[in-house]
Amino acid sequence: MIAQLKTVAFDAPDIAAEADFYAALAGWTQSYTDDDWITMRTPDGWRIAFQLAPDHVAPRWPDPAAPQQAHLDLRVPDIDAAADKAVSLGATPLRRGERRHTLADPASHPFDLCVKEDDPNTTVMGVMLDCPDAKALSTFYSELLGKPITYEAPGAAMIGEDGGMPVLFQQVADYRAPRWPDPAAPQQVHFDLLVERADLESAERAALAIGATRLPAEGDNWRVYADPAGKPFCLTWNEASV
Repeated sequence: MIAQLKTVAFDAPDIAAEADFYAALAGWTQSYTDDDWITMRTPDGWRIAFQLAPDHVAPRWPDPAAPQQAHLDLRVPDIDAAADKAVSLGATPLRRGERRHTLADPASHPFDLCVKEDDPNTTVMGVMLDCPDAKALSTFYSELLGKPITYEAPGAAMIGEDGGMPVLFQQVADYRAPRWPDPAAPQQVHFDLLVERADLESAERAALAIGATRLPAEGDNWRVYADPAGKPFCLTWNEASV
C-alpha cells in the first residue's frame, strides 16, 4: 500500500444542495464544512465530500461528450421506493432496470440504486471509475491503495472486498480523460488519499513509478496527481482536518 483511500470528492456548483440530498436519501451526516467543501460520513464508513466548482460542467450520461468519469453504487432494499424518494428530493431518473435504477443527483452526477433485499439500510456498495482499460487501471489502484483485485471480467474489475470500500472499474469505448484544471474537460470526481507526512516523498516516488503523473498544484497538506487514465487524485496528510 502506497496510500489509503480517505475521501471520494465530487465537484458541484451547490455543495449544500448535494449534502442535503444525500443526507435525506441515504442518511449521510456532515463531519466538516466550509465555503468550498463539505465532508459527509455514511453509516457504513465511507467519507464522501462535495467540492465547490463554480464553473461545473455537468455530466450528461450516457453522452460521451460530457462524461460522468465516475459514479456511486448505492444498495437499497427496494429500488422502486428508493428511486421515487430520490426523485422527490431532486434526482432525475435516467434508466430503469430489473435490479438496478440509474438516476442523476442535483449536480447531475449519475448514481445507481442496486437491490439488496436483506438489508433495510441504504449503503454504499462502491465507487465505479470509467476508464479506457479496466485491467490496467485496477492494477494501478490495487498497488496504490493496497487492495487486492477481487473481480475481473472483460471490461470490468474490482479491487477490495465487498463491504470494505471497494473501487470498481468499467471500461468505456469512447473514454474522454479529464484535463484538470480545464473546466472544458472536468474531473467530476477525485480521490483524496492519505499518507504520513514523513512518508510523502517516498509515496510520491512510488506512485510515479507505477504510472501516476504529478500535476502542478499543491497546498498546505495536499499534492495533486493524475492516474494513468488522467483522473486527478490528491496525496494528503493530516496537518489540517478536512
